[in-house]
Amino acid sequence: MAVRDLSCELCGIRLDNPVIPASGTFGFGLELAGEMDLNVLGGISLKGSTLNARYGNPLPRIAECPDGMINSVGLQNPGIDVLVNEKVPALREVYQGAVIANISGFSLEEYSECCRRADECEGIDIIEVNISCPNVHNGGMAFGTSPQAAAQVTAAVRSQVKDKPLFIKLSPNVTDIVSIAKACEEAGADGLSLINTLLGMRIDIKRRRAVIANKMGGFSGRAVFPVALRMVYQVSHACSIPVMGCGGVSSAEDVIEMMMAGASAVQVGAENLRNPMACPEIIGRLPALMEQLGIESLSDIIGIID
Repeated sequence: MAVRDLSCELCGIRLDNPVIPASGTFGFGLELAGEMDLNVLGGISLKGSTLNARYGNPLPRIAECPDGMINSVGLQNPGIDVLVNEKVPALREVYQGAVIANISGFSLEEYSECCRRADECEGIDIIEVNISCPNVHNGGMAFGTSPQAAAQVTAAVRSQVKDKPLFIKLSPNVTDIVSIAKACEEAGADGLSLINTLLGMRIDIKRRRAVIANKMGGFSGRAVFPVALRMVYQVSHACSIPVMGCGGVSSAEDVIEMMMAGASAVQVGAENLRNPMACPEIIGRLPALMEQLGIESLSDIIGIID
């Protein structure tokens, strides 16, 4: 079999391959260090971090669905200081690939401070900002649900991020994701990640109540892939900055589809929770699939669908 080029690039940062475990599905990377060689991964998007430690939402906060799951974990994390002072340095002792810090916040000030600290952390390569969080100063509406609010948070964190590429992670729970993506680009984003989870719900018909304590949560898994693929296609063709595609990816074939739609790299989310070895298995499958499809380099297929 001829040598196939799996490498890709995100804002000047070279990845050996495009496969990245998505935030919230791979912890801080170290949890699986004893079970696999982390260095086979193109990058790792770390568990979302907020300014202060958070316990998360009340239990139960996970509900199974056909071909997916609903979660309402509520950004449980130890806080930004633990991320930059403990988690990232520990990961860097065993991992040489791209480290992506995923930042969440409930105000512009919180986003800005977290991004400033992440930007100063030597072991972080890319900052990914989750704008699906509710804005506590605007009645709880998520930052990512309007172009104006998305642009506002992008501009705020852009002023704090001087040295690293800034990616904004978009919510699919909107009417027009392209207008929001373009607003982020115009406000200074270097790249975009999409999609975050859809909003879903399950009911326990025997107990006559919602399965999740918060009633609704983020729906992810294989069932959302067509929606994610459509949005990646729309955004990548409307914007000139790179896109990391995410949402329902569970196979090497899905990675190829995402890249043909326009993704420069691909994140694997819920599939990691079903199969912790999903990412290395997908990476291992890619060369044979590329040969089968006559693809010499993955970079050649990015956005080839008109």
